[in-house]
Amino acid sequence: MTEQKPRLTARRKLELYKETRPEDANLGEILRRYGVHTNDLRRIEALVEAAALEALKVRHNGQAPAGVSRAEYESLVEELARKEQALAELTVEYALLKKSERSGSRAPSKGSTSTASGAAPSWRPWRRP
Repeated sequence: MTEQKPRLTARRKLELYKETRPEDANLGEILRRYGVHTNDLRRIEALVEAAALEALKVRHNGQAPAGVSRAEYESLVEELARKEQALAELTVEYALLKKSERSGSRAPSKGSTSTASGAAPSWRPWRRP
């Protein structure tokens, strides 16, 4: 009957990789302890290096990251700018509304959804009319 090798988790593989890095490391002893062969270690080293290279690919000077087209990247940057602008405008509007509520002023502002009869504005769904 063949004996199965214990399956190593990603964390254990990384531990094995780090443990075998020093020049004075006793590879034979480490490999026996983990229950792996030299070929397994070489495969783990290749995986770690490939993952490190992928993780270190960083965009510079507004360049699109790897795997994303330039047009798609520019579209996403524009969308982010629009959303940031909208968020800034809403934040200012919210602050003004809170300030007017604190001062007791109930005058409807431009674009307000409140009614002249004093009904609760429709933009506050958590308050009952």
